This record gives sequence, C-alpha cells and structure tokens, in this order.
Amino acid sequence: MPSFNSLFLILILTVALLPIALAEPGETIQALLKRLDSKRPSPSVQEAAAKAVLKRLLPGYVSSFEFKIVSKDVCGEKSCFLISNYSPLSKNGTEIVVKGTTAIEIASGLYWYLKYWCGAHVSWDKTGGIQIASISKPGSLPLLEDEGVTIQRPIPWNYYQNVVTSSYSYVWWDWKRWEKEIDWMALHGVNLPLAFTGQEAIWQKVFMDFNISKEDLNGFFGGPAFLAWARLGNLHGWGGPLSQNWLDQQLALQKQILSRMLELGMTPVLPSFSGNIPATLKNIFPSANITRLGNWASVDADPRWCCTYLLDPSDPLFVEIGEAFIRRQVEEYGDVTDIYNCDTFNENTPPTNDPAYISSLGASVYEAMSKGDKDAVWLMQGWLFYADSVFWKPPQMKALLHSVPFGKMIVLDLFADVKPIWKYSSQFYDTPYVWCMLHNFGGNLEMYGNLDVISSGPVDARITKNSTMVGVGMCMEGIEHNPVVYELMSEMAFRSEKVQVLDWLKSYSHRRYGKAVHEVEAAWEILYHTIYNCTDGIQDHNTDFIVKFPDLDPSNTSSALPQAHLWYSTQKVINALRLFLNAGNNLAGSITYRYDLVDLTRQVLSKLANQVYSDAVTAFQQKDAKALNLHTQKFIQLIKDVDVLLASDDNFLLGTWLQSANMLAKNHHELRQYEWNARTQVTMWFDNTGTKQSNLFDYANKFWSGLLEGYYLPRASTYFQFLIKSLQENESFKLEEWRKEWISFSNKWQAGMEPYPVKAKGDALAISKALYEEYFGQKNRKI
Repeated sequence: MPSFNSLFLILILTVALLPIALAEPGETIQALLKRLDSKRPSPSVQEAAAKAVLKRLLPGYVSSFEFKIVSKDVCGEKSCFLISNYSPLSKNGTEIVVKGTTAIEIASGLYWYLKYWCGAHVSWDKTGGIQIASISKPGSLPLLEDEGVTIQRPIPWNYYQNVVTSSYSYVWWDWKRWEKEIDWMALHGVNLPLAFTGQEAIWQKVFMDFNISKEDLNGFFGGPAFLAWARLGNLHGWGGPLSQNWLDQQLALQKQILSRMLELGMTPVLPSFSGNIPATLKNIFPSANITRLGNWASVDADPRWCCTYLLDPSDPLFVEIGEAFIRRQVEEYGDVTDIYNCDTFNENTPPTNDPAYISSLGASVYEAMSKGDKDAVWLMQGWLFYADSVFWKPPQMKALLHSVPFGKMIVLDLFADVKPIWKYSSQFYDTPYVWCMLHNFGGNLEMYGNLDVISSGPVDARITKNSTMVGVGMCMEGIEHNPVVYELMSEMAFRSEKVQVLDWLKSYSHRRYGKAVHEVEAAWEILYHTIYNCTDGIQDHNTDFIVKFPDLDPSNTSSALPQAHLWYSTQKVINALRLFLNAGNNLAGSITYRYDLVDLTRQVLSKLANQVYSDAVTAFQQKDAKALNLHTQKFIQLIKDVDVLLASDDNFLLGTWLQSANMLAKNHHELRQYEWNARTQVTMWFDNTGTKQSNLFDYANKFWSGLLEGYYLPRASTYFQFLIKSLQENESFKLEEWRKEWISFSNKWQAGMEPYPVKAKGDALAISKALYEEYFGQKNRKI
C-alpha cells in the first residue's frame, strides 16, 4: 500500500470495526424501510446506475471497478457498503469490488475508497463541476488489506435540502446541472432527497379540476425565483405569473430528476397539500372554511402579493384537494415514494393555541395524504418549533406530533447544529426525527460553521437513551459554499463514533489539494479554532456591511452602531491567510486551493471593511471630515478590490447566475422576467415603496463579482456622499432622501439587462498576494 494510505488506515478501520450503537427504530419505521426497499429498481438497474456515476466521474476507470448489489442480511439488516480487492486478479482490468445494499451505498463506497485509499477529493462548485484532486492510474490502484472494509449506516436516512433551496440555488438549473448534483448526492450517501421541482404544473391540473382557470392562477404562483415562498403560503404572485413554457419545462425536468434518483435507489420526498389556495377558490366554494392570513413581509401589506388564503384542514374540501394532489403526482410519476413533505405553519401561526384544534388540523393533513397514498408518511420541517417557540409550547407540540399514528410522521430537527429541539422536547415526544444541519441562510457566502458540533452532535443524539433519531440531514437554504462543512456532515451518515476533527482536517486538506503542505495544514488548524468554531448560537446570515449595508441614521448618536456577526479573532484568521499564501507556489495548479484562497481572502477583507465602515460613521459623528473622507475612500476601495478578487474564480460570478436564468427563457418576455427575478432575489428580494426598502433587502446577499461593482458599490458611494454633504452643510443626515435615492437605483438595477462576465479573469494567487500586502503588509503592521 502506498505511504499515502497509512495516513488514513487507522481512521478507516476504526470506523469499520466500531459496534453500532443505534437504538432500533420502531416497528412502523422498520415496516416503512422494508416497503421502500420493495419499491427500488432491480439490482441490475442500480448497478448500471452506479456504473454510470463512475463513468461520468472517472471515465478512464470504468473497468477498474466491479459493482454489485447485496441484500441487507449481509450487514445485519442495515444499509451498508463493502470494499475489497478483486480476486483473482482480473485480465479485463478489474481491481476493486464495491458492494452495497443500494446504488447509493455503492457510490458512497466508491467515494470512500477514492478518499481514504487513493487520496482523491470530489469538489462541489457553482459551475456544477466535479473535480478529482488526485488518483493513481488505472492498473495501479491501491489495494486493501485482508478482507477489505465493511461500513454500515448507523441510522437509515441521509436527508438533503431545505424547502427553499429550490429557489436560492436550483431555480435556474437544467438537466445537465441537475445530473451533476444527483451524482454528488450519490457519492455523499444522500438517500432521502427533497424533490420539489415542477409541482406547479401538477397544481395547475388539480386546481383546474376544481374549476379554477389558468388565468386565476396567475396571481397565485410566485415567479421562478420566489416559488418556495409561494408554496409555503408566505406570498403569492410576486415575480409572476408563470408561463406555460415554464410549467411544462419544469415538469419534464422533474421526471428526469425522479428517474435518476430512483435508478440510484434514493427515496424522493414529494410535496403535499398544506392548505395554501388561490383566492378564487373562496368564490367557487363560498361555504368553505377559508382564512386570509396576515402579512408575512410586504412593506405595506400590498394585497397583490400579501396575505395568502388558507383552507382550514378541518374543512372536508381540504382532504379532497389534498388527496387529488397526491393522486395526480402518482399518475404523473408512478408509485415512487411514500414520504411527503408538508409545512402547514411555516412562519404562519395557527388561529388558536387550543391543543384539540391543533390535533384535528394535523389529523386532517395526514388524512389528505393517506387517502392519496395509503402508506403515506408525513415529513415535516421542525423549524416552526424554533422560529415560533412562543406559540409552540409542549401542549401544542404534542398535539401536532401525536395527531397521526406513530411512525407516520418524521420531523426534521432543522437547526440541530445550533438549536437542537430534540434535547428539550423528549425526542420530539417520541416522534422519529432527523438530526439536521441548517448552517446557511439565503445562500449567503461566508466561511462559517462548527465542525465540533457536526462531528459529535448526530452521535450524541443517536446514542441518547430512548433515542428516536432515524437520520441525519443537510438542510441549508443555499448551497455552493463551505465545502469542508458539507464533506464532514455527509460522512456522519456512515459514522458510528465522533470524529477527531484535527486529524480529519489534515487528511481533508491533503486530499483536497492533492498533496500535504505544512503551511496549509497549519492554516486549517487555525480555521478550525476560529471560523469553523462558531458557538454563539446566532443564525449566521452574512451581515458584513459590504453586502448587508446598514440602513442607519448616524446623526442619532443615542443608538449603538450596527455590529456585523463576528465570532473569532480576525488577526488569527489573517495569519491563516498568510500561511495559505505561503503555500501558493506548491499549490498554484490546484483549482480547489484557488477557490479556498479566494474565499479566505474575501472573508478577511470583508471583516476589515466592517471596521472601516464603523470608523467612517464614528468620524461623521465626531464631525471629523478628514477622517470621514479617508475611511470612505478605503471602504469604497475595498469593495472594488474584493470584486477584482472574486472575478478571478468562476465560482464567484454574478454573470453565471444571470446567464443560467436567461438560458431557460423561450421568448423576450420570459427573458426580462427571469432576469428581473434573478436580480431581485439577491438584492431587494421583496416589495418596496419609494421611501421604504423591502423588509428582506439583502437577505440573499452574495459576494459575487459584478454584484459588488454594479450594485453594492454605487449604493455605498451614495450613502457616504450623503454623509460628507451633511458634514459640509452642517445638517443632520437626510435618511429619507438617502433611501429614496438608493431604492430608486435598486429598482432600476433590478430591471436592467446589462451583461456581466461569465468567465473568470486574473491570477487569483497574485491578486490575493497583492491585496494581503496592501492591507496587511509591512506598512500596515499597526492594523
């Protein structure tokens, strides 16, 4: 075995030989697992699907591996994969055998072998590229010792996605990009993915059966970039209407997605009816129990998109519509799953806290599912128990959780990485649940996480007495950031014991960059103790001032200055950047190194900009015009410099987001609509007036080249011009005038069509070195 493997052998064998300490799921969960197993395609179909993943990943290595589906009795009725040498040596080039209980286990075993025997790393990036950092040539793959390795899942499921990921990340994807994402899921052991694409086409057919016309749905469905919140009943019509082209294309795409998921042995989670209805339904069924909900986030409760209608689950029509929706999905897709998502009260509070009423609501939601699919299981995001904890006290939680037969509801403990609900709810009052990492809000780009919690939290939950945990999950609002976090979290689906994170990081950096470099290992140790050790319990929306510019009247000195989220020593992270840069000559050819270098440099400069902004506002309050001008110029220059930095890597470009939206358009009208949707989501987000910005402005902010230069820079420049003018004329800051100007600018930018680059330019290493020297070099030692 090559010397590289010795770095990981003890780690892998330890994982493989550890006893499984999982408390057995209830009989109903076991019955569900057996039923889902029976829905999977034949072994030959799954083996071919796994082979196709390998061919797309490493086309030159197809003959080097043999894949085989095995029954669960090989692994004590658990899902597992087995890796061994091919024996006897094959004349056709086969070297390694990977067996698994599904194609997902085979793909996971393949990646486990590539990681821990070959030192390879599969990167996950915005362009949909899957990159292998390093691997031996075919015919010389590393062999395993003795009988090989067997690794079982300690819990049945590895769940993936948040109900809003479909809007923040997947909205503009075509099949080519989806295919790469499903490959990534397979390699990382995801076997329970959300499958929400195309549901509006199903809803159109269902509602038309209830005498609602296509035209009546124009004000119901949201625009493409806002569909997630229209589905949740938070808004309606915003960014719409949807064209028939969109509906048809998305339905066809969903069928491709489901087909591939099923071939690989995944269990897709389909949507179900939550009670969210078009306004027209109340006219067609005047006696139905329909309530208009309150304002979610509209600035003035504009009825064009505010205050959706909810059909009470106690009304017989609820069950009728819910059953029709499930049956229509089965008709379109076939019998592909028994697990359905429903989030009736996502950031919407029930009309009463009476437990009996809440129990009846839950029972009706489940009845609608079970009438459409007699074996239906309700999967629910547990976000409501955290976000509205004032309402959801133990009696209300129990009423909802116990409103369906045991085993017919599974709860996603959505924010377990920061606020685990299972700990104070007696394991969701004995309801099966999935330990989830939320991690990201709005698809913001910020280096952030808590690796210690990821490496231990799922294990602690699983081995707790009377645990009802049945899975782990990754539930980020947006993807394509912090690859180290998702690499570790995906491994927890196969780990029975806690991970020694420092040792794991050494092997991770070695694999990711293709070689061991001391400076990089030292940098990652610093990052582990700083950026990736956030323990303050704060939701990490990126509030750095470049991308989340404060709406502040600095003349009001009685109010404290805004504080961006900061949980670590910035000086230590600057030292980590220096170490990263010192490794540049050894790693200049690594695209993963380049990505991490750009991201780390961006992080350091963004935090510096926060301090510069505060210094500028302080100078204004102290009426120090010279200092205000100095700090203003520095803040503006930082935005320009960070934009240049981000432009050097394809993963940080606004242009690719806009281009992917435009490529789905079939005509000029759709082109303008999709571009507006794409621009609006990452800036103003929701509605505004001439003097009131959206309540959600900058929620989905992004550190993308083009967005900094074209949007954040003009906004900040305008603000500082108002500050300087205020000092010059000895007047109070004109907050409303500033708002008028930047809101007008924003709305014009949202409606714009000017192109932005879709290809990186510049040398990332040279740019990072120059910026480090400019801001932290010898002349700035006092900083």
